[in-house]
Amino acid sequence: MNSLARAAVAQFDESQVNYHRWSLIRSRLQLHRVLEGIQAEPGPVLCSLVDNALRHELDEACARLGVKLLHVLDPVLEMLQAEFGAPAKHKPGRQYVLDADYFRRIDAMHYVISHDDGQATRGIREADVVLVGVSRSSKTPTCFYLANRGIKALNVPLVPGIEPPELLIDPPCPVIGLTIDPKSLIDIRRHRLQLIGVGSEAGFARADNTAYVDYEAVEKELLWARRMCNARGWPTIDVTRRSIEETAATVLKLMDNWHAKHEKAQTGEA
Repeated sequence: MNSLARAAVAQFDESQVNYHRWSLIRSRLQLHRVLEGIQAEPGPVLCSLVDNALRHELDEACARLGVKLLHVLDPVLEMLQAEFGAPAKHKPGRQYVLDADYFRRIDAMHYVISHDDGQATRGIREADVVLVGVSRSSKTPTCFYLANRGIKALNVPLVPGIEPPELLIDPPCPVIGLTIDPKSLIDIRRHRLQLIGVGSEAGFARADNTAYVDYEAVEKELLWARRMCNARGWPTIDVTRRSIEETAATVLKLMDNWHAKHEKAQTGEA
């Protein structure tokens, strides 16, 4: 809901919007607190309530306050009801059921945390994908995003002069390299150094930080990393102008290609 609202508002230039979010509204008491907030600061309301009694009360209150209200799930539910040939249950919170998918996501999140930045590389045998790249090439945030999809993603930093783990020579899962434009990488690294204070980057030992943000040195580092990926047959993704969501979507596509290729090879061998 929050993403939907922000994506819509972004289509209007110079729009200044104050967002108010009320989540997990399951009772009349909770709804009354929402209505108090709307009355204090009136504005368009986007609603995903499915409980008919609460919806009706919200409809009446917004009409009384002269506030525009949109039930954003209605067109989606109507389409799916027509497609499935069955009515929606209108039971709140069904997407939060603790099912197998939920526990798979939690397991994947724990995996990412314990295998971040080259930690415990022996766990590669449990990985669904391995992301490699130089420092600050968005490996970790991409792994966490993938974990939210139930994907166990291990990331390994590529450091000039240090060979990647031997387990990556013949990995049991796809290995994908992340690369980035030198200038964009330098901007990210400088910001990182400002946040942590000038010092050695975790997992990226250097005597000083000069080469870490020097254009020529960074360019050579990225070239070395790309050559490493090419030599080992690892596909690469340029993340310079991609959001984490776009990068993750490309990772998933490359994973599908990898599995299709290996299944075809195994079928051919059989």
